[in-house]
Amino acid sequence: MARLADYFVLVGYDHDKRGSGDGQGRIIQRFPEKEWEDNPFPQGIQLFCQPSGWHLVLERKSPNFFVAVLTDINSERHYCACFTFWEAVESSQPQKNHTNDVDDEEDSKFVQAPQLFAPKSLVLVSQLDHTEVFRNCLGLIYTIYIDSLNFPLESVIGNLLTCIIPITGGSQRTISLGAGDRQVIQTPVNDALPVSGCSVALLLKQLGINNVLELFCAALTEHKILFLSSSYQRLTEACRALLALMFPLKYSFTYIPILPAQLLEVLSSPTPFIIGIHSSFRAEMQDLLDVIVADLDGGTVLIPECIHISVLPEPHLLQTQTALSMVLDPELEYADYAFPPSSMSASSMKFQDKEIRAVFLRLFAQLFQGYRWCLQIIRIHPEPVIRFHKVAFLAQRGLLDVDFLTKVLEGMAFARFVSERGSPYRPCDLFDELVANEIERIRSEEGNAQKVLKHVKEISEQLHRNENPYPAVAMHKIQKPKEGSHLRVQQNTFPHLDEGTVQWIVDQATAKLKNAPPAVKAEMKCMVPMGPPSATMIDQNGIVLANSARRLEVVRNCITYIFENKILEAKKLLPAMLRALKGRAARQCLTQELNSHVLQNRAVLDNQQFDYIVRMMNCALQDCTPLDEHLVAAALLPLVTAFCRKLGSGVTQFAYSCIQEHLVWTNLQFWEAMFYSDVQNHIRALYLEVDGDHPSETGCDSIKKQQRSALEVAAEQLRMWPTRSKEKQQELIDKEESIVYSQAIHYGNRLTYLLLPLDTSKNRLLRSTAVGDLESVSNSFVTNSIAGSVAESYDTESGFEDAETSDVANSVVRFINRFVDKVCTESGVSNDHLKALHANLPDIVQMHIETLDAVHRESKRHPPIQKPKLLRPALLVGEELVMEGLRVNLVPDGREESVGGSLGGPPILPAEGAIFLTTYRIIFKGAPIETLAGEQTVIRSFPVASFAKEKKINQQSRTDQDSQDGLQLRSSTFQLMKITFDEEVASELVEIFRKHIHKLRYPQYVQSTFAFTVGQSPKQVVESKQKEKNPSLRTMSKNIMKNAKKTIGRQYVTRKKYTPPTWDQRATPHGDNLDQISVSEEIEQSALTLSTTIRSDKSTMSHMVERACCRDYQRLGLGTLSNSLTRSKNEPFRITTVNRMYSVCRSYPSLLIIPQTIQDSTMQRISRCYRQNRFPVVCWRNSRTKAVLLRSAGLHGKSVVGLFKSQNAPAADPSQTDSTSLAQEKYLQAVINSMPHYADTGGRNTLSGFTSAHMNSSDSSDKQRQPKISVLMKQVMGGKEEMTNTFSRGVLGHRARVITLANPRATTKGKESPQGKWGSMRGSGRLSAYSLNSDVGLRLAGKDTLSPQANGGPLDSHYLRQPRAGLYIIGEKSQLKGAKQDPSQQWEVVPIDIFDARHVKTSFKKLMKACVPSSASTDPNQSYYRSLEESDWLSQLHKLLQVSVLVVELLDNGSSVLISLEDGWDVTTQVVSLVQLLSDQHYRTLEGFRLLVEKEWLSFGHRFSHRGAQTMASQSSGFTPVFLQFLDCVHQIHLQFPMEFEFSLHYLKFLAYHYVSNRFRTFLLDSDHERIELGLMYEEKGERKNQHAYKSVWDYIDRLSKKTPVFFNYLYAPEDGEVLRPYGNISNLKVWDYYTHETLSEGPPYDWELVYSRREQVDDGERAPRTQRKIVWPCYDNQNKTEPDAISKLLEEMQSLESELGQVPDKWKETWDKIKTTQRTESKQEGKHLSSSSLLMSSSLSHHRRSQCVYLHEAAVGSTLNLSLDTDSSTTSTPSSGVMGRKSTSTLYSQFQTSESEHRSYEGILYKRGGALLKAWKPRWFVLDKTKHQLRYYDSKSDTDVKGLVDLTEVESVTLGTATLGAPKNIEDKAFFDLKTTKRVYNFCAQDSQSAQQWIDKIQSCLSDA
Repeated sequence: MARLADYFVLVGYDHDKRGSGDGQGRIIQRFPEKEWEDNPFPQGIQLFCQPSGWHLVLERKSPNFFVAVLTDINSERHYCACFTFWEAVESSQPQKNHTNDVDDEEDSKFVQAPQLFAPKSLVLVSQLDHTEVFRNCLGLIYTIYIDSLNFPLESVIGNLLTCIIPITGGSQRTISLGAGDRQVIQTPVNDALPVSGCSVALLLKQLGINNVLELFCAALTEHKILFLSSSYQRLTEACRALLALMFPLKYSFTYIPILPAQLLEVLSSPTPFIIGIHSSFRAEMQDLLDVIVADLDGGTVLIPECIHISVLPEPHLLQTQTALSMVLDPELEYADYAFPPSSMSASSMKFQDKEIRAVFLRLFAQLFQGYRWCLQIIRIHPEPVIRFHKVAFLAQRGLLDVDFLTKVLEGMAFARFVSERGSPYRPCDLFDELVANEIERIRSEEGNAQKVLKHVKEISEQLHRNENPYPAVAMHKIQKPKEGSHLRVQQNTFPHLDEGTVQWIVDQATAKLKNAPPAVKAEMKCMVPMGPPSATMIDQNGIVLANSARRLEVVRNCITYIFENKILEAKKLLPAMLRALKGRAARQCLTQELNSHVLQNRAVLDNQQFDYIVRMMNCALQDCTPLDEHLVAAALLPLVTAFCRKLGSGVTQFAYSCIQEHLVWTNLQFWEAMFYSDVQNHIRALYLEVDGDHPSETGCDSIKKQQRSALEVAAEQLRMWPTRSKEKQQELIDKEESIVYSQAIHYGNRLTYLLLPLDTSKNRLLRSTAVGDLESVSNSFVTNSIAGSVAESYDTESGFEDAETSDVANSVVRFINRFVDKVCTESGVSNDHLKALHANLPDIVQMHIETLDAVHRESKRHPPIQKPKLLRPALLVGEELVMEGLRVNLVPDGREESVGGSLGGPPILPAEGAIFLTTYRIIFKGAPIETLAGEQTVIRSFPVASFAKEKKINQQSRTDQDSQDGLQLRSSTFQLMKITFDEEVASELVEIFRKHIHKLRYPQYVQSTFAFTVGQSPKQVVESKQKEKNPSLRTMSKNIMKNAKKTIGRQYVTRKKYTPPTWDQRATPHGDNLDQISVSEEIEQSALTLSTTIRSDKSTMSHMVERACCRDYQRLGLGTLSNSLTRSKNEPFRITTVNRMYSVCRSYPSLLIIPQTIQDSTMQRISRCYRQNRFPVVCWRNSRTKAVLLRSAGLHGKSVVGLFKSQNAPAADPSQTDSTSLAQEKYLQAVINSMPHYADTGGRNTLSGFTSAHMNSSDSSDKQRQPKISVLMKQVMGGKEEMTNTFSRGVLGHRARVITLANPRATTKGKESPQGKWGSMRGSGRLSAYSLNSDVGLRLAGKDTLSPQANGGPLDSHYLRQPRAGLYIIGEKSQLKGAKQDPSQQWEVVPIDIFDARHVKTSFKKLMKACVPSSASTDPNQSYYRSLEESDWLSQLHKLLQVSVLVVELLDNGSSVLISLEDGWDVTTQVVSLVQLLSDQHYRTLEGFRLLVEKEWLSFGHRFSHRGAQTMASQSSGFTPVFLQFLDCVHQIHLQFPMEFEFSLHYLKFLAYHYVSNRFRTFLLDSDHERIELGLMYEEKGERKNQHAYKSVWDYIDRLSKKTPVFFNYLYAPEDGEVLRPYGNISNLKVWDYYTHETLSEGPPYDWELVYSRREQVDDGERAPRTQRKIVWPCYDNQNKTEPDAISKLLEEMQSLESELGQVPDKWKETWDKIKTTQRTESKQEGKHLSSSSLLMSSSLSHHRRSQCVYLHEAAVGSTLNLSLDTDSSTTSTPSSGVMGRKSTSTLYSQFQTSESEHRSYEGILYKRGGALLKAWKPRWFVLDKTKHQLRYYDSKSDTDVKGLVDLTEVESVTLGTATLGAPKNIEDKAFFDLKTTKRVYNFCAQDSQSAQQWIDKIQSCLSDA
């Protein structure tokens, strides 16, 4: 029984504190005044009466009512029912009245002061929640007051306070307050079930299903929840509803349904809460970032971004949503029916409320099913102590990974649930019945909506009956106030009540109660049903268990083999077994199988068995989640003390000493769960034994008893407890305590076993993170002495008997003490026992330490399972290991060659070995896992400087045994390593490995790269003498700068006056002439020190002369560095030292070539117009046409604007613009004037001047070049439209279109260029700097176009041929928009679209992924060729070659070219280098190519460091391989012209590899200026280099070339003056095998010492016995070595023969030269007309040609090879005949054709008119070839050199022509005929008309045949 109301309070507005800001309330009266002893009066009620604050209002409001909930310090809830009404405030304004007397009229408005109303609240405080009863009672009191009814208020309130009602039991009580009223109160049947009324249904209605489910999950997972509403009562209802939904869990945190405004700071509380506030305070919520806000009025739930709510697991979520929608909207199911049932409507709110609660009750029953089987009973007497085994519960249900349930089980609500409901003997409720008896029904009804709904209704009826046990309730009778009574004007204030009367009524009732007999609540205790045990391992998918049957078979078989000692069989199964142990089922199976082999708690194994078992245990513990780990560790714990091996006499090693490295052993929760589980088993056994003493029990009963669970046993004992005698009770208590105590000692031992490491000098416990927080930070542990002290003393500091072991011992003792304290306190062990335990523990630990010492000693003699020995890699001199090898598996990537794949053969990958990190490389070295390939060594490595990207991978390979997650390392040398780490490699080591890679890859400064740090030891840094004079490299560089200043004006004479070498001399790379202008070997090895370099000005400058640039300029005749006085004025160019201090342009070299006439002073001005100040300089000169090649950067954006405005625009700064523009014009004009045929005409480009230069040459090749340029132009422009009137006898008009060179894609816009004048601002006749000529393409092609004038007028009357320009400026289209050409100028700008560095970077990434994919692609759309095409790499090469060939043609035709693109250091460098390579055969030698790279790439400042991302500063810019692209272009040219290059393709690969490897200093830094700053420029001359550590790649190549012909091309047979014109079409380009090829036997073959030393090791028998078989494996062997070409093989054999004969072997080059000389002599003697190269057709030719798919026949005479690859018809190739005795290399290629003879369908002499204007008619021998569909012509019948050909596929018509100017005389008109092709019109003339008709007929028949 309980009081209906504890206190009645009258709270009013506090007028005394009215002035101070917000108003306040005060308690006016309280009844009873004296507090109840059992229920003190709650403080702060006045805040809750007006939650929004106490305010006076201007009009009377309607009374309102709500219930607030207050929670006291004991967590008891008090329900405060507040009834508030408003009373008029008495106006007392004496001052105002006084004022009125003074000035009545003025202040008359104050006389009528506004009437204010103050709130007043009637409050009931109760511990019961009867909202409606409270509303009625307070309403009645208000009615008596407002309507002045004749009932004394004191007696009504007294009756209310003395009303006693039952709390529970389903009784019905009628109450009356003595005012003619009657109310019936029903109490709930079971007070454990919450009473909700309609609040739950209302909440669902307000927020909807999903929002309520989110709030439900948030409340269960302990988030902060805030309700907003403008109604206080709604807030209370919503909070009550949420609590009702959580049943059977009870909310344990802050619960305030209505929070007053003054307490809003509570919302910032760190703990979870459920709080309601008025929606007027919404603005205060803005800064709450971790609170879920539910707006009841708006129906929304707002979840902040930072909060993640764990949701219900499926299928529970869906089932709950479905069930709720059926309850709330039953019509939904039938909404689509044609004939819906008529009687379908939702239940009333009251019933709906219970149905919703029923759905949630079912949900909890499903979530908690089987929970009682996981309760651990630790003590039964004197009080039950129960714990919940969370891990076991989750594991049995298969829900270890379910986040929601894990959080719920860890929450405080569940802890309270266990403490309240854990007891096995207590009253039961609806939830207990559901979870025990209805689970099977719930499971079977899943998916059947009707059955689910039926069950829900059954549960809801029970809930309804609990709240309303009596359906037929008598009617309430409550008087209510009259309508509008609260608005009456004249109202009395609420009267002051007489306290004495009320107190007297209360005292009377209290006295009666004391005399009444106490009400006894009959507690219906019973044994709580356990319910069905949850099926072990219910798997969500079911698939895993189905698949695991095979794995379990593997586990069982492997264990059987081990115990039967079939070790070989076990070894085979082990990888699969370890892989299987990643599954839960297999781990469980392992523990069961191992258990079956334990006899009497012991299993002695031999060494190998022991190792295997330990490895399995470790594996089972390793790859699992922490929760899984607990289960596995729990199952293994008894086994690790059972399995052992004998190490020696009396020394036994147990398995626990080998599995200690797992964190689970340092987890206190794990040990507690294990401890409690064992205690429970012993307690159960104790009581089964106690009960088993009754002899009367039958056998059947005793069997049933044996099957009972511990909880059932405990329930029985609790039921019998009151019946036992005191002695028996005490005996049982003692027995239980002794069980707990003995288990504590047992677990002390177990903990000691697993925490003390085998090597006690290593304190593993301190390192582990799990107990790091438990241990003290310092190394001195506060612990007890080892000698053994009592528990109180283990805080005092110990002595230091044995410093090492005491550390370990003390930390272990501390850990065990914590464990013992916790479990014994919880289990109720007495203090005496606890002290005894603490005293024993140090002794236990110390004894075990002594045992372990012996075991540790003996175990060292027994090695574990032999893993493959880690093979150490060979290192370069100076290369050092950064990290020792980490054991890894190298797994296959997307390249299928190494895994057998389509090629067959044993899989070389996966391989097991180790990964090493050195200062230079990342190296994997190991052996294949596949036993058939196991005798091989696998090496894969790449320079750490080329490391491009890492990615963490999770490898699920079939051969991946027990590896952790791995890494994928990608390199820009086209290498990929996918590695997975072995189990022994700790994750910390992997992190350190990754950090080291990044540190080495991106050093802070370039000086930290391997090229600088290699082989550094103190004595090698700088010699002592140098230290005195030159303390640092930086000082040296400053001195060089000073000396360079002094060089100007001094006389320097080169060693020998330069005379241009003849071509014969140039063809010989080691000719005298070159020797004299290159640095001789003696000087190179001279002992010049750095200090002498600095002292001597002369030597400084001579260094500059010796630089690559200068040597080359002298060779080309571009100038010498002689004094200006002796300089010949005839020389058009000179070497300038204007940039000697790098003041004009930092990225240019110090010495530059500029026109003779240009003064140094103007260069600074010119340079400002160009990006990076890179102004135009000459870099190459054509020896035949004297045309020059120039390079510069593109113009600045502002320079373009400044230079090329329209003529009418006013100049902003005329003087500056004029001077800059003029300087540029002069510069360009000087370049043009340097060419002889332009200089002769006095700078005017007249017709005679042009033709005299071109027509006097009898070289007929000029005539061939003209159409060639047109073709190239057309290709480079990429225009789609036909050129009209391609060959007409008209003359080019003054006005025509601007033709731009662009990618085909870029020209499709088709917009007209805006009209405007480019160039100079002046009106005089000076030439503008950069102006565009009209129709560049046609002019370049040497063609005419008839074009009308712009104004639509007729064509110009006079026909003048406009010749080709003297200078072409190739610029960027984007920079040169909107230009119009001045026809009188001699230079033209050719705008082209070119890719930039970003495109190269992107393209390279895609190329890497295409050539070295990380995994085999299953997507047919992502094939290798598709990926290759998408990379755009080949199209970029195509573009480069196209532009380069065009420039070559222009230079060869006598026009100079300026390449002016981007910043002048990427594409410009590529094009300029390619042009020189194609045009000048010197650059195709080893020496020349080096010179080209040094000059164009190094000196002219290609940004190697920046583009290669070599330092941390350039890391963000990414890797952009511009140089690699150039090398690829050279490779493409090499493939097409293999006889023109002295170096081999391996040479190009070598450079491609080492330009990113950072092994040499050559390709470091971005310019000569930076190299000088670091003192690198002249160090080679100054220092004696270490014999092994090469600083320059060129030195290395030179030394290596002397040893081996690896860089030499045996096919090298150059022809003097040959200009190469490669095909650039994508169909002609090949993917470089550098990108795709690899050699797994030795790693990349570009570090010769490593490969060479590796070969010696193999010869010395490093590997297994050598077999006779010789298998060449494409990705494994180095094919060049295993299958050398014939010449290399012969040279090797000669050397080995000479060695055997005791002779000193000749150098290979000498041998080779001798052979060549001998062959030449022989061929002359035999009189054969074969060149030396054709005699050298050995198997090497066949080997080199194989890639071209062209076969070489070894016939000496007449064997021919057709090298013309498939090209498009627009590219002309040189055909050949089979006759011998040729001179040109191009025809030499044509010898090697297929041996068929030439087809000549018809031949004869025709006159042909030259292609250019005014060209003469010349007789030629024409051959019509029907087979090849060609019309070829030769100089004469006997000539074999094809002069040209007409492809008949391009012929459009053959028509009779007419005689023209210069035609042969005395020939009839009908002998002329014209052949019109798509490109031009050919004019022919036969000897007579008959002959002409025959030719026409033959050509027509050829065309018709086609």
